[in-house]
Amino acid sequence: MALNVAPHSQQACDTCPIRPHAVCAGSPPDQLVVLEGLKFRRSFTAGQVVVWAGEEMDFVASVVSGVAELGRELEDGRRQMVGLLLTGDFLGRPGRAIAPYTVVAATDMTLCCFRRPQFEQLLTKMPALANRLLEMTLDELDVARDWMLLLGRKSARERIASLLVLLARRESAMIGQIPTDRIAIELPMTREAIADHLGLTLETVSRQLAALKADKVIVLDGKRRVTVPSFAALVAESAAA
Repeated sequence: MALNVAPHSQQACDTCPIRPHAVCAGSPPDQLVVLEGLKFRRSFTAGQVVVWAGEEMDFVASVVSGVAELGRELEDGRRQMVGLLLTGDFLGRPGRAIAPYTVVAATDMTLCCFRRPQFEQLLTKMPALANRLLEMTLDELDVARDWMLLLGRKSARERIASLLVLLARRESAMIGQIPTDRIAIELPMTREAIADHLGLTLETVSRQLAALKADKVIVLDGKRRVTVPSFAALVAESAAA
């Protein structure tokens, strides 16, 4: 697997834009110095496999930029996407050497990486790092449960709206804000990938996006850019609890 490895000096930990959202968010300055000395960056192009399911994964990482898809191949060759990794999300499992899912870069992406054995040692010495990882793990569990609800009970329109709400909230969180009206979202995936992720067909995704546009819930600018005139209206369309 070809990897592009960048020197860790490209971005200092204390000025990293994803730090408030990453696994190092609660680490004090002295621990950031330690993390700074151990990290390295890897870059992937859209469509490149980061790790295959069942493959040994010798590193863990935070997503610095870009989006990755988590999926698994079924015995008959079909592939099911089970999740997304967005900016600030954590990739890898300390204590587990084998990747449970195939991770593919949905866009060009950059990871801030640590060798897994070194990171496992840090968790025993840095309570703030361990606590933050636990917090992120519980958040990920909540997202997984919400996605079970989406796939099991929500209509196609509600699924599309739910994804847009998720992306709008993450987009706003990265700049320390809450979603507002007229927020613009860059879809990180093709419509084919969105269909795979939501358990829909490509035709259904296109039809539902067009319907949301016709009802003035969203404004489409090309294939990837979406503007939300009223965030409250979009949330209502998602049937959020």
